[in-house]
Amino acid sequence: MEFAPICVYLVISLLFSLILIGVSFLFASSSNSAYPEKLSAYECGFDPFDDARSRFDIRFYLVSILFIIFDLEVTFLFPWAVSLNKIGLFGFWSMIVFLLILTIGFLYEWKKGALDWE
Repeated sequence: MEFAPICVYLVISLLFSLILIGVSFLFASSSNSAYPEKLSAYECGFDPFDDARSRFDIRFYLVSILFIIFDLEVTFLFPWAVSLNKIGLFGFWSMIVFLLILTIGFLYEWKKGALDWE
């Protein structure tokens, strides 16, 4: 019985999402045939000029992975900064080691040219 509120929440959220999807299908089905321009592709004001399934340069993926890695650094820094007075010197030096490892990784990527966009 202690999980009853969670089950009620899941059932309500499932019903609410199904209702919203159903209502969107009701409104969307009547307006699709009226404006054929809405069904055409749009790319920054230009007509589409290439297939959407074309290959991307590996640098796009590399930059996105690097962004995720260094963005996660910030998510670890915020709770550390909030609780710095409670964790003491051990917490301080463990975060310094963490930042040092990330800095070494960043310098390695910079040296290898992973951040160059040429």
